[in-house]
Amino acid sequence: MNEFLAMTGPWFWWIVAGTLLLAEMALPGFFMLWLAVAAALTAIADLIFHFSWMGEVLSFAVLSMLSVLASWRFVMNSRTTTSDSPHLNRKHSSFVGKTYALNTAITQGSGKIKVEDTLWDVDGEDAEAGARVKVVGIDGLRLRVERV
Repeated sequence: MNEFLAMTGPWFWWIVAGTLLLAEMALPGFFMLWLAVAAALTAIADLIFHFSWMGEVLSFAVLSMLSVLASWRFVMNSRTTTSDSPHLNRKHSSFVGKTYALNTAITQGSGKIKVEDTLWDVDGEDAEAGARVKVVGIDGLRLRVERV
C-alpha cells in the first residue's frame, strides 16, 4: 500500500482524469465528465500546493462534490426549454379550462365527454347527458370536470 501511496501526485491525477474521460465516452450519461474535471483540478492543485496523498484524496473528494453540484445546476437550467408545441404528446392537458357537453351522463362520479373524435372518461359530480361541464384537471388519462 505504501508503494501505491508513493505513486500519487499530479501525474496520477492526470491519469485518473483521462481514465474518467474515457469512461465518459464509453458509458451513457453525463456524470464521469465532472469527476474527470475534479481529478484534473486536483492535479493542478497538487502542482501548486504539493499535497500529501491524504490532501490529494480530500481535495478530489471536495472538488468532486463541488463539480457534481455545479453540473446539477447546469443540467437543470438547460432543461427549461420552450416549445412551440407545449402539449405535444400530452393532448389532454390542452383540454383544461375548456367547456364540453357530456356525451354520457355522469353517474356515481364517472361519465364521458367527446372531444373532437375521441371519448374521454371524466370524473365529477353527477350530471345528465348533454350538460355542459368544464375540464378543471387531469388524473392520469381521466379528466376532472365541474358542471358549468
